[in-house]
Amino acid sequence: MRCVILGGLTLSLLALAGFGAWLFSLPMPVVVEAKPVPEAEADALLAALKPRRERPLIAIIGINDATETTDYLVPAGILRRADIADVMLLATGEGPVKLFPALKVEPDATVARFDAAHPEGADYVVVPAMSRDDDPVVMAWLKGQAKKGATIIGICAGAKVVGAAGLLDGRRATTHWYYIDEMLKRSPTIRYVADRRMVADGRVVTTTGITASMPTMLTLIEAIAGRGKAMEAAQVLGVSGWNARHASGAFTFTRPFAATVLGNVLAVWNRDQVGIELVPGMDAVSLAFVADAWSRTYRSRVVTFAASGATVEGRGGIRILPDRVAATWPGEVSVSVSQGMRPATALDETLGEIAARYGARTADVVAMQLEYPRPATGR
Repeated sequence: MRCVILGGLTLSLLALAGFGAWLFSLPMPVVVEAKPVPEAEADALLAALKPRRERPLIAIIGINDATETTDYLVPAGILRRADIADVMLLATGEGPVKLFPALKVEPDATVARFDAAHPEGADYVVVPAMSRDDDPVVMAWLKGQAKKGATIIGICAGAKVVGAAGLLDGRRATTHWYYIDEMLKRSPTIRYVADRRMVADGRVVTTTGITASMPTMLTLIEAIAGRGKAMEAAQVLGVSGWNARHASGAFTFTRPFAATVLGNVLAVWNRDQVGIELVPGMDAVSLAFVADAWSRTYRSRVVTFAASGATVEGRGGIRILPDRVAATWPGEVSVSVSQGMRPATALDETLGEIAARYGARTADVVAMQLEYPRPATGR
């Protein structure tokens, strides 16, 4: 199992081996209302994210093989558009970063070159989910950045990476619902906090859910540049508000979820390649959400294409490499990411398109993996 694509193959093997009773033992979805966050707690979160200097330096770390798509690209896209910090996409080694479950990008620097240029370290380090939690280069670099005073922000299952570096020992934390037990088994002194999108303990912040990158980055912008600047960024994203509210009880294995994954995995004769054209100036945040969502249906795989095959530079200088050289997409399913599309709208529209093609339950499966608070329909 890699990153945060859930174990559909495992589910299918269990069912085929005669474990149907396990499937029917799972609960049905429930409607859980997120409770308000006390004002003092919200203020404390902002205080924990306050910058050390007027224009901070933010580093987003990734390994070259399989770093989570949305966790890596969304923070960079949001922060660069807000222009309240210097933001660098880093990799552990030379060459492109292969994102998972889709896309491939060129980082701005390796961690070694970053350290040479910025011996004082970053002000903030954003840690996405990765295909392995204990990459030795990442472990050493995170520990070094923390010692230099950086605020460490684990996005979704990136909290496991932060935990593997020993930076969550004895701290309050959260992570993607699927990985809570795994994180606590590895780091038993962590105090898990439910019903929060973001949890701060000292200079370490963790979040739950892939889509938590949006409210987390808005909170960071507010801490750095004020509420007004964050509201401008939210308007661009297409969200009306942001906070740490979260209904953790709404995200778990359910009977419809497991049955839908099983059915989609077994439908091996019915697979789609979804083409997404890369165009200069496209919004990498919208692209990340669209590509990530289509890659989590267990029925489709995203393939990017461009006419020249050269690196395509999106908004904010994010450089994306196409999977295929083509002027048009020859397959049946293609989706476009228009330059004017707002990211939150792009995600909602994509979930609607997935529901139209594969059914509402598959759209719910995608939303559950993204830990996106979308009302479940496949009950």
